[in-house]
Amino acid sequence: MPSTHPATAGAALRSTAEALKALLDAAVPLGGSESLPTLEALNRVLASDVVSPLDVPPMAVSAMDGYAVRVADLLHGERRLPVSQRIAAGHPAQPLAPGTAARIFTGATVPPGAEAIVMQEQTEADPLTHEVNFLHTPQVGEWITAQGADIQRGTVILPAGTRLTPQALGLAASVGCATLAVTRRVRVAVFFTGDELTMPGEPLQPGAIYNSNRFTLRGLLQNLGCAVTDYGIVPDQLDATRAALREAAEAHDLILTCGGVSVGEEDHVKPAVEAQGHLALWQIALKPGKPLAFGAVRRSAAAGALGHSDATSGETFFIGLPGNPVSSLVTFLLFVRPFVLRLAGARVVTPRALSLRADFTQHKADRRNEFLRARVNAAGGLELFPDQRSAVLTSAVWGDGLIDNPPHHAISAGETVRFIPFSELLN
Repeated sequence: MPSTHPATAGAALRSTAEALKALLDAAVPLGGSESLPTLEALNRVLASDVVSPLDVPPMAVSAMDGYAVRVADLLHGERRLPVSQRIAAGHPAQPLAPGTAARIFTGATVPPGAEAIVMQEQTEADPLTHEVNFLHTPQVGEWITAQGADIQRGTVILPAGTRLTPQALGLAASVGCATLAVTRRVRVAVFFTGDELTMPGEPLQPGAIYNSNRFTLRGLLQNLGCAVTDYGIVPDQLDATRAALREAAEAHDLILTCGGVSVGEEDHVKPAVEAQGHLALWQIALKPGKPLAFGAVRRSAAAGALGHSDATSGETFFIGLPGNPVSSLVTFLLFVRPFVLRLAGARVVTPRALSLRADFTQHKADRRNEFLRARVNAAGGLELFPDQRSAVLTSAVWGDGLIDNPPHHAISAGETVRFIPFSELLN
C-alpha cells in the first residue's frame, strides 16, 4: 500500500492519470484460483493458459452444401458423375471412388481422395439416374476448410489473465474444455452513508431521497464477477462509520463506500478511514467526482490469520466514491473497475477509446478533466446531453459513453474528441 499522504487543503489536485496510476500501482493481483464448469465461468479471469488439445476443425470439412469431387474427373470429357455416397455432418465418410461424386453438406467430413467441393447451385442433379451434371470446374481446395484451419493443436487460444466473455467461453468449449481454472473472486464490501437515503418501497419522508447508488454500484460489481457483501445504509455518524469499516475489513479485499468523502460536517468517511487506517489519495482534478478517496483499513490480528492476500499486508483496500449518482458512476468506471480487474489478475484493465467528431460546441472550459455524457448520432458524430450536472443520472442512461475532455479545454463543433463508449466500461 502506498505510504504517501493525501493532498492537504489548498494543495494541487491529483490529475486523473496520476490518480489511476496510484491505484493500479497498489493493486497487486490477489492470487488463488478455482476450477469452474465452463458454462459458469462468464466474466471470470483465467488463472492459466488454455491450450488446445486438438485441431479445429479436427478434420477437413465442407464449407458448403454441394458435391465432393476429384478435380481431374471434371477436366476432360463427361461432366456427369454418379453419386457414390451421401455425407451429412457428424457422420463418417468413405474414400471417394474415382469417377464419382459424394453428396455432402456444410460441416461434413470431406471424404479421403476428394479435392474440392462444388456448391449445389453450380450443379444439376438427376434424381432418376442419381447422377450430377457439373456446371463449374473447381480449383483444388475450393470450399474445403482444412483440418486445423481455425486452431492448431498445442496452441494457446486463451492466455492467463483473459476476462471470459461469452465468445471466449465458446472458444474454450470448441476445444473440449469442460472446466476452466479461474482466479478467485475479489471480495468487496460496500456500504452507503447518508441519513437522507431511503430504499425503494419505503415511504419517502421530507428531505429524503431513494438510494439509487446501491443499485448501480452493486450491479457494476456483479458485472465484474466480485463476491459482494452489502452492508446497506450506514448512519451519518463517525462511530457508526468506523464500526462499519472495522467489520468490513475483516473478510474482504476491498471496501467500497459511497457518500461522506467530501468536507461537510456530516461527511464522516474520510476521518473514519484515517482513524482505522490511512488515506493515500483524496480529491482529484475530475468532474464529476472530485472527492474520490483511496487508502486502506487495518484488519484485526485474527483477520490476518484467516489467509488474506499478502498484497495488502494486513490491510483491506479502501475506495470512497462521492454520493452524487453520476459522480459515483463515473469514478467507479474510471477507477474502481480497472482496480478490481487488476486485483483479479486481468491482463487488460483500461478501456479503449474512440476518436469521434463533436457535433456541438461547449464554450466553457473547466480547470478539471471533464467526463461528459454524450451519444453517437445518426451522422456518426457526438451530441451532448444538455444537463451535465452530477445529480442527473438520466444522462448516463441517455448516453452511449463519456467524452474525456482535458482541463481548460473548450470544445468546438467539428473537432475530434476522445470518446469512451459505455460498452467498454460496463463489461
